Amino acid sequence: MVPAKKGGPADPCMGHSRGGLTTKIHALGDADGRPVRLELTAGQASGAPMATKLLDAVAPGATVIADKAYDTDGIRSFVASRKGWANIPPRSIRKDAFALSGWDYRQRNRVERFFNRIKQMRGLSTRYDRRADNFLAVLRLAAIRIWINAK
Repeated sequence: MVPAKKGGPADPCMGHSRGGLTTKIHALGDADGRPVRLELTAGQASGAPMATKLLDAVAPGATVIADKAYDTDGIRSFVASRKGWANIPPRSIRKDAFALSGWDYRQRNRVERFFNRIKQMRGLSTRYDRRADNFLAVLRLAAIRIWINAK
């Protein structure tokens, strides 16, 4: 008989922030604001390393719209290597400025509306699941529900 392993998963995606334990949800959405890919990281972790994993699903030549947290040279060069355009506002610490289309950047609200929809689901907004894989599974079920109800 083999004894059961004690402890939780290797990476529970729970990190400390000012408000306590948190988890960041990284989402890649399509032009209609529906989620295409979802990933989790701990709350204090930077979102930039997760971006290249998400951006693998983006078609070559596409425009990538993201917020200031994703303004890194690595993300910009990754998008440029795929013949795309990164419409990301520069952070205040940047010395060089990049072109930013205000009209395109306004389309980012579609992804923000996705986050608003999942926050209306109590189990997701409060994260009752302790394991990251269970939380991600519930998050993906919510994404499927959003896809089904999309008009």
